[in-house]
Amino acid sequence: MKLPVLGVLFSLLSLSAFAQENVSSIPSHDAFFSAISELCGKAYSGSITVDNDSSDSFANKKLIMHVRRCDETQLQIPFHVGEDASRTWLITKTGSGLSLKHDHRHSDGTEDALTQYGGHTVDAGWAQVQSFPADQYSKELFVENAIPQSVGNTWQMYIYPEQFTYRLIRQGREFRVDFDLTKPIEAPPAPWGYDDTQD
Repeated sequence: MKLPVLGVLFSLLSLSAFAQENVSSIPSHDAFFSAISELCGKAYSGSITVDNDSSDSFANKKLIMHVRRCDETQLQIPFHVGEDASRTWLITKTGSGLSLKHDHRHSDGTEDALTQYGGHTVDAGWAQVQSFPADQYSKELFVENAIPQSVGNTWQMYIYPEQFTYRLIRQGREFRVDFDLTKPIEAPPAPWGYDDTQD
């Protein structure tokens, strides 16, 4: 006896939802993800502690990370640089590790030409530290946009009780921002391309 089409569709949707809510993960990835999740809703100020290229886009700007939205599989963390709200870090459980993507938007919410780049864990890492070497999509994006030096990028994030760190490294390049987790600050407005009314 065949199930009605609607019944089959409902079953498939239920299985899909179950799969999304039960993404397999290893203890070090779970611990790292959970530690950041505990900060959900809070914002923190940061400072550049290493920058061997001295980028003007970050100089003398207030730096804020906001752990804005969290669910079982994804963390959305806007990174505000002064009045620039174009950057959001997306940490996602994929079932084979953790993914880090950089969602870059214009002030009207449209995607920047350089967006959704990042990487995926290739090992267990630690509960406090995870590394994300550039993935193939990102490497192709960097080459297409005439910044081939970035194909060697690895992004790292550290989470300790008193400090969160975002770090970019590649040959000849290091950039690091440390955020003070002991002093939560007022949360900033939604980043570009996101909507506070959806919370």
